[in-house]
Amino acid sequence: MGDFSSFVAKVDSFVWGPVMLILLVGTGVYMTIRLRFQTWRNLGYALHSIFSSESRKTTRGTGDVSPFSALMTALAATIGTGNIAGVATAMAAGGPGALVWMWLSALFGLTTKFSECMLAIKYREQNEIGEMNGGPMFTMRNGFKNEKVGATLGFLFALFAVLASFGIGDMTQSNSIADAVHTSFGVPVAVTGAVVTILTLAIIVGGIKSISKVSSVVVPGMAIFYVIAGILCIILNYKNVPHGLYQIIVMAFNPKAVGGGVIGTITASVMNSIRYGVARGCFSNEAGMGSAAITAASATTDDPVRQGYINMTGTFFDTIVVCTITGLVIASSGVLGTTDASGATLSAVPLTMAAFAATLGPAGSYLVSIGIMLFAFSTIIGWEYHGEKAVEYLIPSRKVIYAYRIVYSLIVFVGATQTLELIWNISDIMNALMAIPNLICLLAMTGVVVEEVKRFQPTVEKEKAEWKMKKTAETQTEA
Repeated sequence: MGDFSSFVAKVDSFVWGPVMLILLVGTGVYMTIRLRFQTWRNLGYALHSIFSSESRKTTRGTGDVSPFSALMTALAATIGTGNIAGVATAMAAGGPGALVWMWLSALFGLTTKFSECMLAIKYREQNEIGEMNGGPMFTMRNGFKNEKVGATLGFLFALFAVLASFGIGDMTQSNSIADAVHTSFGVPVAVTGAVVTILTLAIIVGGIKSISKVSSVVVPGMAIFYVIAGILCIILNYKNVPHGLYQIIVMAFNPKAVGGGVIGTITASVMNSIRYGVARGCFSNEAGMGSAAITAASATTDDPVRQGYINMTGTFFDTIVVCTITGLVIASSGVLGTTDASGATLSAVPLTMAAFAATLGPAGSYLVSIGIMLFAFSTIIGWEYHGEKAVEYLIPSRKVIYAYRIVYSLIVFVGATQTLELIWNISDIMNALMAIPNLICLLAMTGVVVEEVKRFQPTVEKEKAEWKMKKTAETQTEA
């Protein structure tokens, strides 16, 4: 087992090496420039859209669920252990500066997330029971001029998405839940695994409508709960925040400037900082992987660009808001680089727990445990939908889909009882394999994305003007 684990670790290091990071971030940079930073300029419009009452209705256009529900289901799959364990792992392995590289990858990830989601809606189809089928595999099959290339890339993406669903969406999450429950409450991992398996099956049997109902309640609730707890830690620790921010910024570009580049037992390098920051950033917000596009295709909308902007906010909420909270709590707590009783450097969930506990006492650990349970469980049910639609693309059979739901639920138990490092590494590899065909598709279809954005921009300007007039009228009424 040891030889296999070290082999997987080597493969993980290779696939997440410089080439993958350049391809991932480079695609975002290239597309952001081609779109003349329109995704950045329209972020305010996108945020306003998701908070409007219109986003909770299914009256505008066609689809399975409301725009808000589609985003929440996508966020259910993305706001997970990456926001708690992933940020801690990145900062423990790459130093505090890894957080800066998470931010930068997220900024350019806004464009990749927008593009993959918009294209998924543009090229989606309806299946035999009237549900929407969409995602990068359908974009490749229906959007590529060369049908053979499109079909091949679509097949590869769907295959890797199914495999990734068992890793990033399933085993990694159940492992984190079992670990958190065992650490905080002493419950055996097998017991936790069994309970989570039963809960998962109970929800996913109902398909997208059942998953989106749960997600629309759990995701906003858990995010608000975690953000408030994090902000409380930062306020109580306010004296250490400036130094924490200094370490984050400086160590992203010059690790040796801060204490010789060493914090406790951590020796950081710029390459390590970039590698772990971008890899964990991608694991957290999934921009460029194409997974969120599968859920986006279920949204009720009258225009693919409109929903593309709404789904783009997922990257903002996930990384710029939630990951930043975790990073600031860790950086200002003073526990980064400390060791546990066995002498091992604190990382992943134990590091985040120690950071919260340093400020809030034992209650901090329990808050992180509850956060992990909610975040990870929502990811399990959100990712099941991604995997299910990929399975349906490969084998369009209802029996196969029901079989996948059962297998997916049972794999939850397997993940809860395996070693963490091996599962993280396998998940990272699947993410990379999934991202490659998706990024090729985005680069090949940049021209279509540019045309669509230009076409919809007058609508954006018109709606912005209407919102402004409405606000002015409300202000005058109040006066």
